[in-house]
Amino acid sequence: MSDSSPLPPVRLRSEAELARDALATPLLSRAVRLARWAGPDTRVGTGSELVEEQLAAAAAELGLDGEDAAAHASEAWRVAVDTGLVTVVDEEEGTVTTGPDLGLVLSGAPQDVLGLWLGALETVLADASVPDLGDLMEAMDEGGEIDFSALDWDPDAEADFLDGVLGNLYLLTAGGEGPDEAPVPLPALAASMIVPDDMGEPTNDVLEQVSEAMMRLDDQFRILEPAGIVDFQPVDEALMADADADVDADSGSGSGSGSEGGAAPSVDDTDVSRYGMVRLTPLGVYGVRARLLEAGFAAPAVGDLADKGADVLLDGISAFPPAAAQAETEQWLARREPLEAARELLAAARGADAGAPLRRLHCQQALSLVGGEAAPALHEVLDDAELGGLARVWLAERGVPDVPAPSEEMVFWLTVDTIAAQLAAEGNSEELQALVEGLAAQHGGFFAAAWRVEHPATPDVLEAMGRLHPDKKVAKEARKAAFKARSQQGG
Repeated sequence: MSDSSPLPPVRLRSEAELARDALATPLLSRAVRLARWAGPDTRVGTGSELVEEQLAAAAAELGLDGEDAAAHASEAWRVAVDTGLVTVVDEEEGTVTTGPDLGLVLSGAPQDVLGLWLGALETVLADASVPDLGDLMEAMDEGGEIDFSALDWDPDAEADFLDGVLGNLYLLTAGGEGPDEAPVPLPALAASMIVPDDMGEPTNDVLEQVSEAMMRLDDQFRILEPAGIVDFQPVDEALMADADADVDADSGSGSGSGSEGGAAPSVDDTDVSRYGMVRLTPLGVYGVRARLLEAGFAAPAVGDLADKGADVLLDGISAFPPAAAQAETEQWLARREPLEAARELLAAARGADAGAPLRRLHCQQALSLVGGEAAPALHEVLDDAELGGLARVWLAERGVPDVPAPSEEMVFWLTVDTIAAQLAAEGNSEELQALVEGLAAQHGGFFAAAWRVEHPATPDVLEAMGRLHPDKKVAKEARKAAFKARSQQGG
């Protein structure tokens, strides 16, 4: 992703809802419980980690048991320290006290709570980029030191990889039209990081890299899920057992199927969910967006333009998907009286620049959401060369009586303006092609009149009509008209 290109907008839940979600995550809730549990007898090591002798008590406080209980308790403690819920008083003695930020959990604003959660997220993201314990043990020398060169591990590359994965998930969420997007298959997410965009059929080497990345992501998302950033369905354990069995068989160490242990149960290799599924949670969308903004990306959210002028709104939503554009416009309108909003939108829609036709299209769409109270603003621009056409359409759709009929000149100007807006919004779409064919069929002398239209986009619109019309004779007529229009405009 380029930090100079705006990302599609996302729809965020309210900060109050997100703060409640943050406090309910296993990661932050455990850290809060340990911060309240810590007392005068709690001791930490040189790295502020909870001493090993107290991990069992910490795990018990959290209601954890099993072989991973100590690891989860240790992680929760590290989050408590990193987020300021616990403060080390004396490094030599290893004593601690309640941190200044613990009070924010109960008395802080939602934004304060989200700040704590973002700090916890940074801790767990760092953990997810570290090699697993087995790899670390294998790289440990006789003196107990870890030989990092033997791990083939680049901390910066690992962090960048995970950031890229989360960025791709964010793009999929931002590009969607619904509030809750479908989960993404882990192989597809891994492939998005490994397979070049211009590669046709992936090579065996690339497929192997995708498989390795998929298993890496499986480990990382297991770590990230307690932070509440993702909903994650891990890779099916039976699938990994199948893969291990295949490796054993290939190496000649397998004992064959159907022996003492019985045949392995059949599994459905076509069920993509068995390979892992993941999606960002609403809290995850908030967290990834916050990190994108901090990294310098333009990452808009629906509602960002609600307090801006109509000119900023109409330009801003030009890059939005339809549902997001309407949601943004609705929020903008909700802050204004209908008549005031209509006048501001119409004023912002004027102009002869290249972006003006699309602004007028968005203005028309915005006005469709405004009630009849806005009618005086539309009456005021009936004689306006740029706005009179759309004003008549709006008034007629609402059954307003005595709306004057447009002149032929205004009809042709509005037609050119509409096609220019559609070209800017959608390019050479099927809908635009159908519009072009309909215009040429309904008006036998369309091109003879259209090239005279005094609109900056007339030559480009006629050229586009020549490209889009399937009839060669009509297309040629459109191109001739485009040449005349360009000559008339001195181009």
